[in-house]
Amino acid sequence: MKKWKQAAAAVISAVMTLQAMPLTGISAADGDLLVTDFEDGDVSAFSKRGDEDTSVIEATTEDAHSGKTCMSVSERSSGWNGPSVSLEAIGCKPGVQYIASAWVKMKWYNTARISMQFTDADGEQHYNNLSSVNSDNAWVEIPAVKFSFSEEMKDVSIYIEAGDSAPMWVDDFSLTAAPVYPIQKDIPSLKNVYADYFKIGCAVTASELAPQSTQDLILKHNNSITLGNELKPDALLSQSASKAYLEETGDNTVPQIKLSGNARTILNFARDHKIPVRGHVLVWYSQTPTWFFMKDYSDDYSDATKWCDKETMLKRMENYIKAVYATLAEEYPDVNFYAWDVVNEAYLDDGKPRQPGKYEDGNGSSAWVKVFGDNSFIEPAFTYARKYAPKGTKLYYNDYNEYATGKLNAVIEMATDLKEKGLIDGIGLQSHLDVRTGPDAYPSANVYASALDKYCATGLDIQVTELDVTIDKNHLDESGFKAQAEYYSAIMDAIAAHKDQISAVVFWGTTDDQSWRAAQLPLLFDEKYQAKPCFDAIIDGIQYTEPEETDPVPGTTTGVSPVPTGIKGDADESGDVDVTDVVLVARYLTEDGTAVITAAGKNNADVDGKAGLSMDDATYILEAIAKLRTL
Repeated sequence: MKKWKQAAAAVISAVMTLQAMPLTGISAADGDLLVTDFEDGDVSAFSKRGDEDTSVIEATTEDAHSGKTCMSVSERSSGWNGPSVSLEAIGCKPGVQYIASAWVKMKWYNTARISMQFTDADGEQHYNNLSSVNSDNAWVEIPAVKFSFSEEMKDVSIYIEAGDSAPMWVDDFSLTAAPVYPIQKDIPSLKNVYADYFKIGCAVTASELAPQSTQDLILKHNNSITLGNELKPDALLSQSASKAYLEETGDNTVPQIKLSGNARTILNFARDHKIPVRGHVLVWYSQTPTWFFMKDYSDDYSDATKWCDKETMLKRMENYIKAVYATLAEEYPDVNFYAWDVVNEAYLDDGKPRQPGKYEDGNGSSAWVKVFGDNSFIEPAFTYARKYAPKGTKLYYNDYNEYATGKLNAVIEMATDLKEKGLIDGIGLQSHLDVRTGPDAYPSANVYASALDKYCATGLDIQVTELDVTIDKNHLDESGFKAQAEYYSAIMDAIAAHKDQISAVVFWGTTDDQSWRAAQLPLLFDEKYQAKPCFDAIIDGIQYTEPEETDPVPGTTTGVSPVPTGIKGDADESGDVDVTDVVLVARYLTEDGTAVITAAGKNNADVDGKAGLSMDDATYILEAIAKLRTL
């Protein structure tokens, strides 16, 4: 028994040490997983991608970035050959956010990337580029990137690759758990501030949703979620399954789809917390693979005879839309898909259709226009969506630069025609905006308000679907934040003035660092989950009543709904019980203002057999960690 008392004493000492540290900035339980400058000559954590003969990975003193030693990767036969790290081998866990970075040097001008590889539930391999940088025989840092993976993703690894087979050197490699920052509990909830106006939503990706803090931020401020990428065509369509179906049946009009683990991660969150979802998007020129438009689903785009004709593509479009709605209805019957973007970004700013071509060319060309010759695919898309969408789901056309005169007129004309035919419910205004210091903005608040007036005059429902406001790169300072706040305020004033015609405002992301426009800090919250001046600017002057937050009765989140069953002792809902759970409970009970525990976390931590969370629970968990008792 003596050794267990010693263990308990050691744990208590660790707790006392941790309690002296601020919660902000503490890494997740895993801490530093693989941080190396290769000075010890050890490269054993890295394996080759490809056959044994594809490359040589070794330590070298030839030309280090720091110190005397780095890792050399030579005799690469392809760009994808490079050093790889198994995330399972170093202790990474699903649902946790990590940060990876490295310094790299290429023999000649090249693009070096940190990428992720994984196998999905159906056994298919996937490869995602996470972060990249150009090197021309000089040391450069691949920018640090946050990432996570879901439980359905297997054999997950991250690796460094390049554009070709140039020799590569790597130094100062870092893979760590991302810092954990608590949200601000004492600020108003946006969904409550605008409760009498419209839904307040956000877009989120599975990786972005991984930290508990992001989940807490969404639960506090949002009553709508948009999946950032996970319901787009390239995420849903399966080329291999579509080919297999074609070979088996001879029918090339029934493309096959599947929900990814990433999609399920977000949809599970929406389901469990009863948050309505905006579906995004069914028909779009971008992020729709060109093989989808080939008769045999092949990657041979050069042969014009292999492209689908209009009749085949209409059948394929209908079956795709039908499959998306049917799959979601079957797997997520309890999720309220209250809106769907049926067609996205079909017009150029001058109001003309996009140029024909494939989206992989990167010039904004449209395979839909290549097949149909014009935008005549829009009406069938809405016809099929109306036919198969769940009852109560509203259907939208969605676009950016919606204030450009040519596009504005074309969209209103198209939507008005579809409205008369009973096929469309509303128009989505993306509202990716930009503000600069001084009088310049793109567009000005007055121009945006004028466009909003015209859209609302159609009698269609209007939703602001992807709102963000970038700051001038030369003014990422107090002056820039002030200009951003003033601009956000003016834009939201214009939106609020039309509250009877506008049903939702969705911000495109959660925190600045996770935004697709991260370099220009476009959102309401910074990377530490702290509200920026623009947050205060859009709630100032609005009269509302903030519902009183009360502690739930044991076993419930509201006194009525049951708290999901979790792991006893797991206060932070990390999936493990360790010292960080004890620290979290202790801080929460001492009301130091930095600790946040969800209702489910409180339920997990209430282990002493008495109702309510107390220091007795912290002691109980501590003793269980030291193996003095069981949970």
